[in-house]
Amino acid sequence: MNPRYSRPDMVEIWQPATKFRIWFEIEAHACDAMAELGLIPKENALAVWKAKEVEFDVARIDEIESETKHDMIAFLTHLAEIVGSEDARFVHQGMTSSDVLDTCFNIQLVRAADILIEDVKALLTALKRRAFEHRNTVRVGRSHGIHAEPTTMGLTFARFHAEMDRNLGRLRRARDEVATGAISGAVGTFANVDPKVEEYVCARLGLVPEPISTQIVPRDRHAAFFAALGVVASSVENIAVEIRHMQRTEVLEAEEFFSSGQKGSSAMPHKRNPVLAENLTGLARLVRMAVIPALENVALWHERDISHSSVERNIGPDATVTLDFALHRLTGVIDRLVVHPENMRRNLDRLGGLVHSQRVLLALTQRGVAREDAYRIVQRNAMKVWEGKGEFMAELKSDPNVTAALSDTEINELFDLGYHLKHVDTIFSRVFGDS
Repeated sequence: MNPRYSRPDMVEIWQPATKFRIWFEIEAHACDAMAELGLIPKENALAVWKAKEVEFDVARIDEIESETKHDMIAFLTHLAEIVGSEDARFVHQGMTSSDVLDTCFNIQLVRAADILIEDVKALLTALKRRAFEHRNTVRVGRSHGIHAEPTTMGLTFARFHAEMDRNLGRLRRARDEVATGAISGAVGTFANVDPKVEEYVCARLGLVPEPISTQIVPRDRHAAFFAALGVVASSVENIAVEIRHMQRTEVLEAEEFFSSGQKGSSAMPHKRNPVLAENLTGLARLVRMAVIPALENVALWHERDISHSSVERNIGPDATVTLDFALHRLTGVIDRLVVHPENMRRNLDRLGGLVHSQRVLLALTQRGVAREDAYRIVQRNAMKVWEGKGEFMAELKSDPNVTAALSDTEINELFDLGYHLKHVDTIFSRVFGDS
C-alpha cells in the first residue's frame, strides 16, 4: 500500500492489529459455541474473553513467528500469554489455521466492500448532479474520435452514472458472494469440530457458513470479488479517459479544476494538465493487476495448498485501498470539473454542419431517392466541406440533385439541433427514474 494513494479507513482494515483482533474474535466465539455444546468448560470460554480489552502486541507475535515460522501458532502463543495457558488450552480446538485465516480474510473483504459501495454511491451523487446540470448542454458526439452527431454533456454524465450504477450492483453481489466463513477443521470434514460451531461463529460475525469447504473457502468466490473490482476500476478509467480527451487543447470542452497556486509544469508555466485523470488511469491498471492472480488462485491442490496465500496478502489490501482512493479522487474530479459549453458549441460547428448529414440522407430517401444514390449525393457534398471548401447547407442548396427533392426551407429544418435532443428526457427517465 502506497501512502500517497491510501485513505485511512480502508488502510485500517488491513493493519496487523485489525487482523489479530478478528482472529481473536473468531477463536473466542468458537470457544463460546463449544461451551454451549458442552464440549469445553464454560469458564474456559469466558476466560478467553479477558483478551478483549487487551491490545495485541504485534511485535511480540512477529518475534514468536520468527521462531515458529507459523503466524497462527505465533498468535495463539501470544493469546495464551495474555489469557493464561490453562484457560487458553481449549482455544482452536478441532480447528485448522485456514478456518481462522479464511474467515478473517472474508471479513476484511466484506468491510472493504462496504467502503467501496459507499464510495460508488458518492460518485453516483456527483454524476447525477452534473448530468442534470448539463442535461441540454449540446456537444458533438464522436465515434472513432471523429465528429459524429450532436449529443449533450448531460447524456455523457448520465451514461457514466448508469455504468457506475451497474458497478454498485456488482460490488454488492461480490460482497455477498465473499461473505462466508468456514470452521470445518482439517480438510473440511468437521471431524474434530461440530458444524454448529461454524454456524455460531458465522452468525456472530455477519457471515454465512460456507456450504462445503475443503480446508479452505473455495477461491472462485474471491476470484469473482477481485474481478468485480477490476470492472469498477475499468469504469473509473473510462470516465478518466473521457475527461483527458475533453481537456486536450484542441478540444477543451471540460477541464479539471485548477486551484490558485497550482503548477502544471516545472518547465512551462502555461500548462494546465489533466493530472488527476491521468493518475486515475494508472490506478485502474494497478487494481486490474489483482484480477489474473485471483483467477489463478482458484485451482489449488486437492483440499488445499498455500499458493494463494502470498497472492492474497498482497492483492487484498493493494486492490481495495487503491480502488477506494481512486473512487474518492474521481468523485472530487467530477464535482469540480469545469465545463465549457461555449467550446462545445464551437467544436460542434467546426465541420460546417456535417453533423447533420444523416438527417439529409434520410430526408432524401423519404422523398423517393434510392438509398445508394442519396448516400452518394450527401457524401459528395460533405467531402467538399470536409476539405474546407464551403458550408454544408450552402453546398446542399446549390446541388440540383438535392433541391430536386428538398426545398430550401426543408433543408434548413434538417439543421435544427433540437431534433437531436427530443429524447433526452426519455433517456434520463430510464437512467434516473422520476428524479
